[in-house]
Amino acid sequence: MKRFLPAVLLLAACSSPPAEVARAREPLVFSGVPTASSITTQQTYLPIVDMLRRETGVEIRVQEPTGYEALVAGMRDGSIDIGAFGPQSYVVARERGARITPVSAQVKEKGAAPSYRGFGFAHADSSIRSLADLRGRKVCYADRLSTSGFLYPSTALRAIGLDPASDTVPVFTSGHEATVLAVATGQCDAGFAFDEMVDRHLVERGQVQPGQLTKIWTSGPIPGAPLAVADDLPEPLRQRIVSALQTKATADHLRANGFCQGECPVGDATAWGYAKVDDSLYEPVRAACRAVGWSSCTPG
Repeated sequence: MKRFLPAVLLLAACSSPPAEVARAREPLVFSGVPTASSITTQQTYLPIVDMLRRETGVEIRVQEPTGYEALVAGMRDGSIDIGAFGPQSYVVARERGARITPVSAQVKEKGAAPSYRGFGFAHADSSIRSLADLRGRKVCYADRLSTSGFLYPSTALRAIGLDPASDTVPVFTSGHEATVLAVATGQCDAGFAFDEMVDRHLVERGQVQPGQLTKIWTSGPIPGAPLAVADDLPEPLRQRIVSALQTKATADHLRANGFCQGECPVGDATAWGYAKVDDSLYEPVRAACRAVGWSSCTPG
């Protein structure tokens, strides 16, 4: 799969922003949670960010994340204005007092529900075939604030009587790509990551061979990864951003308006786009946090 990016960033700030969306601090800051080491946040979200620049007339700077915690902290202290979250990191940000609202979430196909799944996997040559086989094994997890890379696997392991902290040897890789590669190269016996990273991304890049990994677990549907907007933005500006993210952050719109070409994958899961959501979508994630204990769900 190739990502086609504009050769030159669209700098909407070259013209004066409309008076009704002007704000004291510019540029706005967009950031996200890390899911891969070889594809930057700038590359992943540039078509959406360029679209927001045009829609608002305000310059937006993309800030590369240093970790899940950095996004949570940045949206809590106001240094980040728009965040591309995972479901758990969004819930944690709200739990820690961030004044943010989820406005849209990733959908894989037009008209589909905003959801995805997590996979547990091992090397195809391994004797590991189920979660029960993970006792005493070295297991790679994406991050303590990753929904598909730690939270949902934790609930599944606990359901069969295994504590991921004491019954496996946990390794936190800080990203889904790193987790998959660690299992493929034998650095970990097994791992957990979101579906597209296991099935598509690394296979299409030639970093993992088809059939090299075998799935040992599949989660139920996980609420889609949300885009959240800071509540304290000036309301006219905030409404422009919200409307754009709910109606124009799709492959169809971005391609038709010159923000990308070809397949035009949107976000970090090669999604078709984003669909309108609200906070209630993430109740299952809060239920998972209650199941494992809030101290485990919101470390730090």
